[in-house]
Amino acid sequence: MQDEKLIPLSALQHYAFCPRQCALIHNEQVWAENWLTAQGQVLHQRVDRGDPETRKGIRYERGVLVSAESLGITGKLDLVEIDLATRAMKPVEYKRGKPKQDNWDRIQLCAQGLCLEEMRGQQVDSGSLWYWQTRHRDDVPFTEQLRDEARQVIADVRDLLTSGKTPKAAYAKKCDACSLFDLCNPKLLNRDRSAHYVDDLFDDGDAQ
Repeated sequence: MQDEKLIPLSALQHYAFCPRQCALIHNEQVWAENWLTAQGQVLHQRVDRGDPETRKGIRYERGVLVSAESLGITGKLDLVEIDLATRAMKPVEYKRGKPKQDNWDRIQLCAQGLCLEEMRGQQVDSGSLWYWQTRHRDDVPFTEQLRDEARQVIADVRDLLTSGKTPKAAYAKKCDACSLFDLCNPKLLNRDRSAHYVDDLFDDGDAQ
């Protein structure tokens, strides 16, 4: 993996949410802010500015830079909690919204754990997701199933970025909250029948 560009951890969440969004951001360098992404930026800035501290036997390290060259990924973690008695580590990711049924956030968090494992040479059993909207913290066990899913997404993202291609738009309800909605315009592209119109012009119909 040393000869390949490292994939940012954020690309994994982008891909798990929508492969087209991932390609627009990381292949085409397209980005747009909306009020959701702006809130997310403010939240992460607040977290990253915090100084390291120790409370009740737990060391809190913020804005931790990590990488896993064997997997070809890199990024910055919001928070790493280190139990000083056991040396056990736990990545904590802060999110603006609320818990999701899909695995988008859990995949990104698990990849953070894989980075810590490679850098520190010890197993990371779980991580946590803290959601601003609900003020709730969800603990996420790094099961073999989740690890396999994270590794598969890493491989899929690498293939996508290497190909340089952008998947076609396909509208879903989640598109409404995407900051790239106006640039992607999935509803318009789904309604675009220009190719079918051109085909119809040259269609012989029922002629024998």
